[in-house]
Amino acid sequence: MTLPAFSEVHAPPGWRCIEFLSDLHLGPDTPRTFEAWAHHLNTSRADAVYLLGDVFEVWVGDDAAAEPGSFERRCVQVLRQAAHQRRVGFMAGNRDFLLGHDLLARLGIEALADPTVLTAFGQRLLITHGDLLCTADTGYQAFRRQVRSTDWQAAFLAQPLAARRQQARQMRDASQAAQRQLSPDQWSDVDDDEAAQWLQQASAPAMVHGHTHKPASHALAIGTRHVLGDWDLEAPMLRGDVLRWTADGLTRHAISPAP
Repeated sequence: MTLPAFSEVHAPPGWRCIEFLSDLHLGPDTPRTFEAWAHHLNTSRADAVYLLGDVFEVWVGDDAAAEPGSFERRCVQVLRQAAHQRRVGFMAGNRDFLLGHDLLARLGIEALADPTVLTAFGQRLLITHGDLLCTADTGYQAFRRQVRSTDWQAAFLAQPLAARRQQARQMRDASQAAQRQLSPDQWSDVDDDEAAQWLQQASAPAMVHGHTHKPASHALAIGTRHVLGDWDLEAPMLRGDVLRWTADGLTRHAISPAP
């Protein structure tokens, strides 16, 4: 696999804490998880919160946020409010890659390239959604190249909103049906050798990523990769975490339901 180009973001010197989260898979059917996300964005004490993809279960186009009463409209309201309080960055995942840079800019959200090297506290940290590193899943990588192409996206966005929603539901249902045929240990995972090469190329000792829903920290041949967990605050599930980065390093913190 060809090594990607790495964008760079430098934190202001006054920052003391940065948070990372991903894989909330928010939708109209996850009200408690949505409220926990909104509460966290509005009450976090971090100087910046970086959303590393799959925040939304599906994003069918920015025009959906203009639809009165739509779920997408509620999402952009939360993002706009959070951006008034602290830096918020957004990196697209494999579910929400159609959230456009123009909309993010209007909301005051920083659009992050995948991957990005973030410099803070005298350290370099590589952040990525993580799906590009799942190189063994060749079927998914082919699908990713297809849906990230400008031609595919233009054709999809040219459809009426209702048709896009229907197509997205069909794609989601097919994906979930395929995943149900696999045990968790069969889910696609990051190639550690590839991850180590990324770290070496980026001159970073560690990376943070999501996508795999396997929260843990892994020592690599070069550096360490820290995996974000997915969120599910719908009863009876209660799981979700953020990674906090300070001058003392990275620490994992569980998320609680909104009061």
